[in-house]
Amino acid sequence: MGRTLILVVLCFTTNLNAQKRAMTTDDGLNMVRLTGAYISPDGNQIIYGKSELDWAKNKRNTKYYSVRPDGSNDYQFLGKDSGSNIQFSPDGKFISLTRSVEKKLQLFLLRTNGGEAVQLSKHGEGIKSYQWSPDGKKIYFLANRKLSKEVEKAKKDGYDHVVVDEGPNGQRVSEWSHLFVIDVKEKKIQPLIKKELLISNMKVSPDGKHIAYTARTENRRNQGYKSETFLYHLADSTITRLTNNKVPEGGLAWSPDSKLLSFKAVDDKNWELKNTKIWSINVYTKSIKMLSGKFEGNIRNYFWAPNGKSIFFSGQQGVNSNAYRLDLVSGDYSNISQGMGTWRILGMDKNRSKMILGFSDFDTPYDLYFSTVNTFQPKKLTNLNPWIEKDIELSKMETIQWESSNGLAIQGLLFRPTNSTSKKSPFLLHIHGGPAGVFYNSFSYRYHVWAGLGYVQLAPNVRGSSGYTDAFLRGNMKDLGGGDYHDLMSGVDFLINKGIIDSGKMAVRGWSYGGILGGTVISKTNRFKAASLGAMVSDWRSEYGIGFNYDVRLWYIGGTFWENPEGYREKSALTHVEKVETPLLLLHGDKDITDTEAQSMMYFAALKDLGKTVRYLKFPREPHGFKEPRHIRTRDIEEIKWIQKHTLGKDWKPWERKKENKVKEQEEKENN
Repeated sequence: MGRTLILVVLCFTTNLNAQKRAMTTDDGLNMVRLTGAYISPDGNQIIYGKSELDWAKNKRNTKYYSVRPDGSNDYQFLGKDSGSNIQFSPDGKFISLTRSVEKKLQLFLLRTNGGEAVQLSKHGEGIKSYQWSPDGKKIYFLANRKLSKEVEKAKKDGYDHVVVDEGPNGQRVSEWSHLFVIDVKEKKIQPLIKKELLISNMKVSPDGKHIAYTARTENRRNQGYKSETFLYHLADSTITRLTNNKVPEGGLAWSPDSKLLSFKAVDDKNWELKNTKIWSINVYTKSIKMLSGKFEGNIRNYFWAPNGKSIFFSGQQGVNSNAYRLDLVSGDYSNISQGMGTWRILGMDKNRSKMILGFSDFDTPYDLYFSTVNTFQPKKLTNLNPWIEKDIELSKMETIQWESSNGLAIQGLLFRPTNSTSKKSPFLLHIHGGPAGVFYNSFSYRYHVWAGLGYVQLAPNVRGSSGYTDAFLRGNMKDLGGGDYHDLMSGVDFLINKGIIDSGKMAVRGWSYGGILGGTVISKTNRFKAASLGAMVSDWRSEYGIGFNYDVRLWYIGGTFWENPEGYREKSALTHVEKVETPLLLLHGDKDITDTEAQSMMYFAALKDLGKTVRYLKFPREPHGFKEPRHIRTRDIEEIKWIQKHTLGKDWKPWERKKENKVKEQEEKENN
């Protein structure tokens, strides 16, 4: 009897494990995403957004929910016409948001205990960004300058040419942005700054006397360093310039006493290739001080403590991110959260005693958490994708390190299939974007999809990645495709020598700079059986001035193409195209203005003329980062098909999306 019971239990456990399946691309698209989270000034109410896929309409929809810090009273707060850019009023009684009205974003208000949202603004050009006044009586906002009736009529009549790099225009048509204020009770709008400026990063001082903002007087691509920080004095409408340098400031915030304005920048004088740091400027003396100099890594969002003696921030070091406290007297920092994975502070209450955070690691999807600051005991508030833990067989991951050229230590994420029966598995090398991008310990469905197909994967943080030291970040200056290429190959060799991967079944993929460095890889070695490169630049000279490539001129190649023609030629994959033997899939969006679509077209045409194995998929309407779910699915599916065919010799059949079939059936019924 006992043996029978044990056997039944074992069989039941085995069946439970057998029910788990490999992850698919559709699983990744179907995941519910956390999109924004906001905590009330008293810390007792939290609003968060849930983004869900609407396959029939080929988009994602967001609805907002309200929950208490202990996880109770969780209910839908805003429905179909939710809006965006949510803020609590200073007293916590109202929530403001923006909604589209006749294709222009307008401000709306509703009470925090629910009810209907009431439209507050009726601005002709729509709201770009906004902030409440400390007393809650006014809202300051940025909006484009309204065009004259003559200009509007001319555009409607077809006179809509763009004078590039003149007035507010860059490569595309733009308009000057102005600063306005609206009285919450009277709903009256008054202009404050109507100069020819492109204003951003607006922050109202705690004492309500000043508005800090960053602005530029022209809109040329690749010249963001011309942005400076200014102070608008509400009492007399005068403006004080605070900075005069060659580095853009961002992430403005005020000290509680309104004497210091803090900002994020890489340097206080020049636009250098460094990790982001926190600085402060005394608004009376204009003296600048670095606040976070002892932290080696990359800093994201941050919050001042009420006493002005410390700052709370989210920081990345290596592959992990945590919440930290920065002592402004000593400059020392200490961990609030400690662990492997990615913790990010999403908001804090007025007293800075409570916080909401997002957390994810390689096998834990992103969710919302709450904790007090002094005692970090995070309470999970959402469980957006419970089916993943229940139904999906996720990959295993470990952080590894190896030695590259010049004895440099390189870190990377190694993913392995959970149920691999082979000692040596097929292999996929990922290359991140940037060049100052980074692979970090967070959930990405693509790793698990590839693991489910049986691949071991390596995601290396090559020299030039952010989140390490400044010296490491600058490691590929004027050396694109040099040291970083050796970092990749030494990582591959490390795994081969460990007997983990099959050196005869290897593929490589990358997007943006990953596509650029990938072009170098396949022109220098034929060891990969397949490659997939997206949003690449194949010829730096022809991309000059078109794409978003200030970093190439400043740091990665150096100079202009007439000053450094050999550098531009040598660092371009198109120069070495005749050496490519690896079967290549190219992917690009035709609205990409970061790395323009012609770059993939040129590379494709050259490879075709050389008789190489190449395929090019161009996606209409897509920018640098794809938006449309059906394009994302097609891109991912075609990439898998290509790599499976040329790496393993398989004619791989994609998963069937049942929901899409239901949509087609419904459409057929409606048409009949």
